[in-house]
Amino acid sequence: MPDPTIHILSTRPLAKALLDQATTHGIAIEALSFIETIPIIDATLTQRILDLSTRRITAVFTSMNAVEAVAQHLQLPAGPPSPTGPLPPWQIFCIGSATRDLVTSHFGEDKIGGTAPSAKALAATIISYHPAEVFFYCGDQRRDELPDQLTKASIKVNELIVYHTSPTPHKLESIYDGIVFFSPSAVHSFFSVNAIPPTSILFAIGATTAEAIRPYSSNRTILSTTPEKEALIRQAIDYFQTDNIYY
Repeated sequence: MPDPTIHILSTRPLAKALLDQATTHGIAIEALSFIETIPIIDATLTQRILDLSTRRITAVFTSMNAVEAVAQHLQLPAGPPSPTGPLPPWQIFCIGSATRDLVTSHFGEDKIGGTAPSAKALAATIISYHPAEVFFYCGDQRRDELPDQLTKASIKVNELIVYHTSPTPHKLESIYDGIVFFSPSAVHSFFSVNAIPPTSILFAIGATTAEAIRPYSSNRTILSTTPEKEALIRQAIDYFQTDNIYY
């Protein structure tokens, strides 16, 4: 196994298998979370979600954290769900394959009304179904694209904040060849205590995260080709395996 010659920082935890895969390519990845997500445990919120679980609503998830938080309130274990269990009669719209997989695990494949690779695309998918209203389960740092588009399409958006996002900045001494960001919140947390050299290549999970980077750095920023976190890490690994690296 080659000694690592490339050093990448991931601003969120990663599976060991992915870290090991990078090492086989001579790349060392340090995974360090710059945000913390905390489910909101509140009796009023639990009762609200329980009440909704008996209704045929259009539910929307744009993060795995929201899915996990709602499942916790409903005491739904990871699947496959029992066909005789008390599953909510929801039509669910969600982002990406990872969030879809989690929705399927807790709520069942048949509950999924549609998916899309981004919040903007998901909003368009939901609009095509013409619901009168949706119930958007989200965090307190949620992005504006989806609710804004739905509201403009005269769809009522009921937001239920089910988790908090808190910054956990770390002052770093090391210099990294690449830094991977998965949310605007992580970007703000990272740059609140760190500066980077002009040689570091930045990777962003989406356009909103890339936009959050711009006020802090003019370094080359590479956008993800999919909304999947593991795919972005593999994209970073592939980047440093090509001839376009800067040294």
